Amino acid sequence: MKNFNQNILYPILENTTNPRIGLIALSTDFTIEQDFRKICHSLPIDIFVNRIPFNNPLNHENYLKMANYIPEVCDQILPGQNIDVVAYGCTSGTIAIGEKEITNQIRKSKPNTLVTTPITAALKAFKKLKFQKIAVLTPYPKDVNLTVFNYLKNFNIEIESFSSFNLNYDSEIAQVSLKSLKDQISKINFKNIDGLFVSCTALKIVDILEDIENDFKINVISSNQALIWDSLKLSNIKENKINGFGNLFKI
Repeated sequence: MKNFNQNILYPILENTTNPRIGLIALSTDFTIEQDFRKICHSLPIDIFVNRIPFNNPLNHENYLKMANYIPEVCDQILPGQNIDVVAYGCTSGTIAIGEKEITNQIRKSKPNTLVTTPITAALKAFKKLKFQKIAVLTPYPKDVNLTVFNYLKNFNIEIESFSSFNLNYDSEIAQVSLKSLKDQISKINFKNIDGLFVSCTALKIVDILEDIENDFKINVISSNQALIWDSLKLSNIKENKINGFGNLFKI
């Protein structure tokens, strides 16, 4: 080409009008991002993900270390842009740091955003489904389980059964098979229990939530299911008839 003649193009620009959800996922979490996309793929919502540094094993000290990273991690989700909802993706980490503190840290960089966490969303879901007495299943080690137990008790949730796989690493939690989840749930006595809470964003349970509800005639709330449900509600998404992921989305 002897002469360079640049063609100047004038694109037609469109407004991006979908609500925006910013997801803060743990650097070690294999599951939460996949669950968001699985459940929300056909909805008029835009999801943007950033990962927060986290070092296993699961313990109170490591959870607390995440707090100082939150403003920067959140700021790097569409820097300078508004986000309608920020979802902080760690149940036991939220309990350790505190819901209010997580909200404060997020709003340092996204001051106008709405905030939810798995435990925030789960408590809303319990109220929606009228849970008073629950069974709890977690993958956590003993010390973390105790903090979860006490947190729920402080909200006047009666816990009739508490079971755990007692794992220390997110990589182990992500490998818990659906069969193991079903087997453990089958051992729970659901008599006089309003629902089951399956805690932890790393557990791969959303695909079988509806099967469990049908098989055991019990409503189930999981961390990721509740977090996604609350994120959509806060985003004013009206499509509330999501099928295949539990009764929470059908009410």
